[in-house]
Amino acid sequence: FFFQNTYPFHLHSPPIPTQLKMSAPKADGTGLFIGGQRESGQDVRIGNVTAAVAVANIVKSSLGPVGLDKMLVDDIGDVLITNDGATILAQLEVEHPAARVLVDLAQLQDQEVGDGTTSVVIIAAELLKRGNDLIKNGLHPTTVISGYRIALKAAVAYLKKNMVIKVSDLGDEHLINAAKTSMSSKIIGKESEYFAKLAVDAVKSVKMKASSVDFSNAASNADIASTGTENYKNDSKNRFKYPLSAIHIMKAHGKSSLESHLVDGGFAINAMRAAQGMPTAVEGDSNNDVKIAMLDMNLQRHRMAMGIQVVVKDPAEIENIKKREMDITKERISKIIDAGARVVLTTKGVDDLCMKYFVEAGIICARRCNKDDLKRLAKATGGKVVVTMADMEGNESFDPDCLGRCSAVREERIGDGEMLYVHGCRGGGASTIVLRGANEYMLDEMDRALHDSLCVVKRMLESNTLVVGGGAVEASLSVYLEEFAATLASREQLVIQEFADALLVIPKTLAVNAAKDSSDLVAKMRASHAKSQLNPDEYKDLQNIGLDLVNGTVRNNLSAGVVEPAISKIKSLRFATEAAVTILRIDDRITLNKEQQ
Repeated sequence: FFFQNTYPFHLHSPPIPTQLKMSAPKADGTGLFIGGQRESGQDVRIGNVTAAVAVANIVKSSLGPVGLDKMLVDDIGDVLITNDGATILAQLEVEHPAARVLVDLAQLQDQEVGDGTTSVVIIAAELLKRGNDLIKNGLHPTTVISGYRIALKAAVAYLKKNMVIKVSDLGDEHLINAAKTSMSSKIIGKESEYFAKLAVDAVKSVKMKASSVDFSNAASNADIASTGTENYKNDSKNRFKYPLSAIHIMKAHGKSSLESHLVDGGFAINAMRAAQGMPTAVEGDSNNDVKIAMLDMNLQRHRMAMGIQVVVKDPAEIENIKKREMDITKERISKIIDAGARVVLTTKGVDDLCMKYFVEAGIICARRCNKDDLKRLAKATGGKVVVTMADMEGNESFDPDCLGRCSAVREERIGDGEMLYVHGCRGGGASTIVLRGANEYMLDEMDRALHDSLCVVKRMLESNTLVVGGGAVEASLSVYLEEFAATLASREQLVIQEFADALLVIPKTLAVNAAKDSSDLVAKMRASHAKSQLNPDEYKDLQNIGLDLVNGTVRNNLSAGVVEPAISKIKSLRFATEAAVTILRIDDRITLNKEQQ
C-alpha cells in the first residue's frame, strides 16, 4: 500500500543484531544449528516498541472531532479515504509481527464495541513505550507487567464506581448525544444532528425480546454484567436485544447526504422489475397482505441434466419433449402463483418464457437479487427463502407458509437506478437506511461512520450506562491512579505512575489535533479532577470536566452532551493493557530462513 502521510516509514522488522548460525552438528550430537536469525533481550523489545509506535503514529492524527483523514492507495490504484482507525490499519500490509498485534487489537475493538478503535491503539502504543523505558532503567519486565495489571484493575474499579452514570430509563437525548459524539470525528460530523436521530431510530426499530441464551451470554461478559445487567435481573421479563444485522444499509449515488432516509418498518432491496409489462406497485388492503415469494433457484426453461440421453424414434416426439420441458417450468410457476404470491424475488435467473406468465398474472418479479438481502427480507416479512420445491413424496409443491407478508411493494427511482421498496413488513424487526451522497468514497465513509454510531447506540441500549467523553475519563483516572500508586509500598508504584501518565496521551492528542495548547488544557483538566476527588461533596460536577476542542477550553461535557457507552471505555482499557502486556512479555525472537529450493 502507498500511504500518504507527513513522513516516510517502513514497518519491517528492525535490523537484526545477533545472528546465531553455528557449525553443522557433529557426530556426538552436541552441535546446535538454527537455520535463521535469533534476536533476544532488549533488542527485541526496542524493535517491537518502535514498530508499535510507528503504527500508532499513523492513526494518531485522525483522533477526535477535528482529526484528519487518510488517503490509502492500493497496488491497482483504488483509493480509500477514511478516518476510521480499524479501516486504516486493516488496509496496511504490516509485516512486523508485533505491529500486527496492534492491527488485530483495532479489529477486536471494532467487533466488540464498534467505536474507539483509534484510541485503543494509541493507548497500547503509549503503554509499550513507557514500559520499555522502565525496563531500560533496570526494572524487570515481570514487575512492569504486574504493575500494569494492578493499574488496570484499579482503573476499571474506579471507573465503574465513580465515573459510570446509570441511565435507568434511557431517554432519546442521551442516545442521540452518544451517536453525535461517535460521529463528531467523521465525514458526517457536520450533519451529526440529523444522522444521530437516524441511527437511534434505526436501532430502536429492530428491538426484539432477548432469549435466555442471549442474556446468559451478556451476563458472562464481565463488563456488561457489572455496568448494566442489574437492571435486567430485577425485571427479567423486559430483556431486549438489538441485532444490527437486521439493519440494512443501502448506498445510492446522487443528492446530498441530508437526503438519506430510514425506511421504518420497511425494506429496500437493490433490484428492479425484470420486465416492463409488470406493474410498478402492488398494494394490499386491510384484509389481504401482499405476499412475497423469495427463491434461491432458477426459473428458466427446464433442461435435461448432463449425461441424459433420449433416443427418439418418431420425429414428432421431439416437439412433445420440448413442450414438456416448457410445461415443467409452467407448473412450477403456477404453483407459486396459486400459493398467493404477488411478488417473486429470486437470486438466480428468470428467462423470457417464465416472464410471460408473471406479466400475464400481474406479478412483480425481480431476478439476480443479493442472497443476504433476501435472507434479511425473509426475516423482516416472516417468510423463508425457498431453495427447492421438492417435497418428501418426490413431487413438487410450494408451501404458502414460506411466503413473506407486507402491506405494499413499490418500485421507486433512486439515483441512477430503481429499487424495490417493501412497506409495512409483518415479520420481526428490520429496517433499511438509504444513504445518499456525491460519490463512492463519500458513501463508503458515511457507511463506516454510521456503523460506528449504530454500534454505540446498541451498546448504550443494552448496557444502560454511559461515561463522559472528551478526555474526562482519562484525566480522572490519571489523577486517581497517581494517588493510588502512592499507597503501594512496592516496585509496582513506579509502573502505576507511568500507567497514569500514559492515559493522558488521549486528551493530549485530542488537543494537538485541534491545534490547541495541550499542556495548558490537560493541566486545567487535571486540576479540576483532583479538586473533585479531594472534595467530592462540594465539587461533584468537576468530575465531568472535559475538553472543548472548538473553543480551546475545558467545560462540563455531561451537560454539553459529549457522552459514550461505559463498556466502550472499559473494553478499550482492557484490550490496550492486554496488548501491551503481550508484547512486553516477548524477550526472544527466532526467524527461520525460508528453505532454499
